[in-house]
This record gives sequence, C-alpha cells and structure tokens, in this order.
Amino acid sequence: MTKNIKLSMPDGCDNAPRKQILKDFNLAFVTNDEAILEENMSDKITWEIIGEATIEGKKAILIRTAEYHKGKITELILHDFITHGRVASVHGKVIGTEVNYDFCYVYNFTGASKTAKIKGITSYIIPK
Repeated sequence: MTKNIKLSMPDGCDNAPRKQILKDFNLAFVTNDEAILEENMSDKITWEIIGEATIEGKKAILIRTAEYHKGKITELILHDFITHGRVASVHGKVIGTEVNYDFCYVYNFTGASKTAKIKGITSYIIPK
C-alpha cells in the first residue's frame, strides 16, 4: 500500500520510538492502512479538524480518513516532529492527484510510554 508513495522526512527522525510511531501513523493515514491506524488509536479517540468538524471514535475516524484521501496520494512530506511527554506534533505536506494540502497535526497520547495510544488529534489543514 505504501510502495507508490514518495516519503520525505528529516534524517534521524526514526531514531526515537514516538517519532517512528508518528511516521508510520501519518503514512497509514494517507494510504488508508486501517490496521496501523487502529493499532495506534485508543478506543475513545477524538479528531478535531479545526474549522471543519470533530469526529469521535475509531470507526468514524476510519470512515473520514478514507473520504479525506480520495484519489492517489503521490507524496508525503514530513517536515518536523516535536515530541514531549504525552503530546506530539507533526508538520508536513500531502501531494496527490485530487488533494494537496499542508498540515500540522497535534497528537495527545494516553501516556508518555512508547506503547501509549493516540487519544486525540487536532488537525490544522490548509488546502492548496
């Protein structure tokens, strides 16, 4: 599913477990890889898309993710990762045949451990 997407990110971003999780999650997000998405989300996750909607629960998020990425995604650029305790952020760009946007996702985890699940996502999305 991910082999046809060009992935760009800063060197050394996969040396920390939380950054690796965020890389995998963002790649799963644009490829609609439900297994990876579900594995990393808590059961009571909330996704707030600023200026658009708030989605609650895994199933609703999976449905919305599929809607968000209609057409072929050709490139995912991850510019920055910031992690601290239970909070993390990823800033980047999605390029596709039908969608192009810059984004900043702020993630809240159930805990600070590397096995903690994502319990909240706040998305700032700027279409191109």
